[in-house]
Amino acid sequence: MPLKFRKQLIADERYESAGVFDVDGDGVLDIVSGAFWYRGPDFSECYPVGDVQAEGEYFDDFSTIPLDITGNGRPDFITGGWWGGTLRWRENPGEAGREWPEHIVAPCGNIETTRAWDIDGDGRPEIIPNTPNGPLRVYKLRADEAGKGTGEFEEHVILDRTQGHGLGCGDITGNGRPDIVLNNGWLEAPELPYEQEWTWHPEFDLGSASVPILVADVNGDGLPDLIVGGAHRYGLEWYEQRLEAGTRTWIRHDIDPCNSQYHDLFWVDIDGDGQNELVTGKRYRAHNGRDPGSSDDVGTYYFKWTGESFAKQVIDHGPTREGTGVGIHFAVRDLNGNGRLDIVAPGKDGLYVFWNEGLTGS
Repeated sequence: MPLKFRKQLIADERYESAGVFDVDGDGVLDIVSGAFWYRGPDFSECYPVGDVQAEGEYFDDFSTIPLDITGNGRPDFITGGWWGGTLRWRENPGEAGREWPEHIVAPCGNIETTRAWDIDGDGRPEIIPNTPNGPLRVYKLRADEAGKGTGEFEEHVILDRTQGHGLGCGDITGNGRPDIVLNNGWLEAPELPYEQEWTWHPEFDLGSASVPILVADVNGDGLPDLIVGGAHRYGLEWYEQRLEAGTRTWIRHDIDPCNSQYHDLFWVDIDGDGQNELVTGKRYRAHNGRDPGSSDDVGTYYFKWTGESFAKQVIDHGPTREGTGVGIHFAVRDLNGNGRLDIVAPGKDGLYVFWNEGLTGS
């Protein structure tokens, strides 16, 4: 039986990124999106974060990654955008109604979007922007002796050439180290990620790929596979890893070839059966109507692995303003503490929550 979701409009805004974290320390999750944050649990109270640069249909704000950067116990967040050419963070002021000061991490060029993964195994995430026109850089938050953030970052160049559109992270080889996946190959992590050279494996070409490119053992054969959305094209695929006599190959399997602009993906247990599902949706007007399929219906979906292929389940679907997609940086969290994962979906057509009401008929 498919899951039932209840759709709620939180704000008629056009920001394409949202994050979920406890902004005010009251033990309840809040939503941060663009220039505002919304107090949980019902998100009816709205407070300013600060102005966000507008560029035509866009806002220069393509991620909302919570991280206590100053070490004061309050969650700040990482963002960045294409036009500003900078990786930035907003500082939580600790008081509702006050604006969040903005700080520059680094001028790193056009940022498609940004993700956070722990690539050095210290238990704290590093910040990795996808800069299609620039090299692959990792930004590590400097910590004090107590392990708390200091507000300063150090930059490490992992690949000193153009990285392309698409970024993922996961253990490809099974050696316990997180490797980095790009749209035209992957980087094998050395034992010392900031001091030793990463090994480049140009084993595929994924085109204009999603962020993230998911690394997951889809078919349970013990080998990590790749799940890739067509961020600015039609298609959603998984690439089966095969390893024979030391030679690695990747076999493409279509998941959903008939929809476009799958820009952000989650691999989570959305239905509570102990097995992960693929959760994603269309990024509405990702290139302002210039992408293939841009005028098609909009939707949010989850895909369940059957043992042989993925079965598509519709959460929401329809023409613009009826159906809703998921933007460039959406969130999947249990918002009300009932044990079920909900979906926070920002986009140029509004900010929505899909409340997970469990299996149909249960």
